[in-house]
Amino acid sequence: MTAARARLRALLSTEELITAPGVFDGLSASLAKRLGFAAAYMTGAGVSAAGFGLPDIGLVSQTEMVERARMITSVLGDLPLIADADTGYGGPLNVVRTVREYERAGVAALHLEDQAFPKRCGHLPDKELIGAGAYLDKLRAALDARVDENLVIIARTDARAPLGLDEAIDRANLYAAEGADVIFVEAPQSLAELERVAAEVPAPLLINMVQGGLTPDTGAETLARLGFRIAIHPGAALAASAYAMLHSLAALRGAEAEPVSASPAGFFELVGLREWSELGERYREEARSWA
Repeated sequence: MTAARARLRALLSTEELITAPGVFDGLSASLAKRLGFAAAYMTGAGVSAAGFGLPDIGLVSQTEMVERARMITSVLGDLPLIADADTGYGGPLNVVRTVREYERAGVAALHLEDQAFPKRCGHLPDKELIGAGAYLDKLRAALDARVDENLVIIARTDARAPLGLDEAIDRANLYAAEGADVIFVEAPQSLAELERVAAEVPAPLLINMVQGGLTPDTGAETLARLGFRIAIHPGAALAASAYAMLHSLAALRGAEAEPVSASPAGFFELVGLREWSELGERYREEARSWA
């Protein structure tokens, strides 16, 4: 998959915005390739929901993600795959193994986030972060672990929601200074915040366009004008296919499809977010009772 990595590097050297639709299985990957996108994005939310019937709250393992990446890259061929690698699945040593396994699976780029484990979808509430210093250790491990220097390492910060935009920008600049190839500030909450990120982080930037999420829907021309280099759209195929299946199966059952919120939380309710959240709260309450 060296050709795919070189292709992505070449695209990043231009000023063209790379639009990468979310893919999560062989069908979505085939369609992205057929339609001529410049790159595709392996969405962790999509793999969790479509691959395992789980919400995106850190329940899918590194091994499961690597296997899905390997299958998708076999479909995409020389079309670059940008892959969600969550938190790296542990500390710096785990990050080393994650990068090596993702590289062997053929991905052209991967992103690592500064959330604490277990992570949560970037557009869900109650995210927790690790310290910037701890994340820098993981980022150094990722940069050192790659064999192919064309493998793009993307540093993602989720600091906007729990700590504010100033902290997110500070972390983004720390991660860029450490050598990350691309910076991903998750979930800016307005056009003004997008403008600040673009103006104050002097590095190639990725933005996550989540349908019904915290970041306003912003057109490709505006994103390109601001200076963003990659726009991922994890839910473009995922949500459409899920809602189409829901209505089709409801009709087959002779029933009305249940109303579903367009938010990420609403989507994850289809695969048990409420039940998993209640289970997590139960164990937190039991732990507090012993404290």
